Amino acid sequence: MKDFLLLSKSPGDKLSSAALLFIRVAIGFLMITHGWGKLQNFEAMSTAFPDPLGVGVKTSLILAIGAEFFASIFVILGLLTRLSLIPLISTMGMAFFVIHANDPLKSKELALVYLVTYIFLFIKGGGKFSLDSLLLRKLFKN
Repeated sequence: MKDFLLLSKSPGDKLSSAALLFIRVAIGFLMITHGWGKLQNFEAMSTAFPDPLGVGVKTSLILAIGAEFFASIFVILGLLTRLSLIPLISTMGMAFFVIHANDPLKSKELALVYLVTYIFLFIKGGGKFSLDSLLLRKLFKN
């Protein structure tokens, strides 16, 4: 479990962790803009937002905002990184495979780029330069 939560120490560990930090921050800030737009236009969007899960338009919008805005903040910080990526992966999977299923690739490729990036980050974790790493190193300190 410890090896899954913390990256193993290797000669390129700092460089790999710096790359993970860069990807986390860049993709997080890019996604926050989508969530912020939905948050600012909540009333207008709450009547026409897609409801692919059948939980209601407002609930679907709230779930999307939670993923795109709030989970992205956690990803940027590297706090509960893998757990925070689950709603983002779900949201982008839903956008690509359900909401835009019949659209041409050009219209849905951004959702796919986010999805692939989030899956990559889920596999790799937050890296050494994350709050996860800082907190877990203290927790597992011998």
